Amino acid sequence: MIARLLRGRGRGQATTEVVLLVPLFMLFLFLFAKVFALLVLVQKMEIASYYAARRWQLESHRNVFYEASDAGGLLFDIKRGVNEYLGTGTRNGRYLDLEGNADVKVTRTQVWNIVTLTVRTKPLSSPVFKYLSMKNRGGFTFSVTKYVPNRDRPIAFQLPGVASGP
Repeated sequence: MIARLLRGRGRGQATTEVVLLVPLFMLFLFLFAKVFALLVLVQKMEIASYYAARRWQLESHRNVFYEASDAGGLLFDIKRGVNEYLGTGTRNGRYLDLEGNADVKVTRTQVWNIVTLTVRTKPLSSPVFKYLSMKNRGGFTFSVTKYVPNRDRPIAFQLPGVASGP
């Protein structure tokens, strides 16, 4: 048997392996790649939402006089930075299947500022994925919410027993 295979007179590859197992392996490979892309997206969203919340906490104002500039210029710049990090409109965004830009919303309350980052993905595009996930016609929507305190410091912090100023 081995001598016949070495001489090249043996039969070819079994058709069961080629016809059934290789496409099945490719399906698992594509599914694994998509799941990995979603995991990468979730991790990137956590980092981007921390950036947006921290920047809003440190640069926004409580005074009503500055509210228009916070909601306009500062929020626009935070959205630009978040979208740049997530890679919307780039090759990285196509790998993650992002649909449009990420949305950053800020809700002001008396004690907390609620910063919400929302990202939508495109529907799965392969015909195999469309067949497997009939419910996923509109893609996925991921949302991360961070609560950041207002930057109220009406009294300067002083360590006990340390003299203040000159």
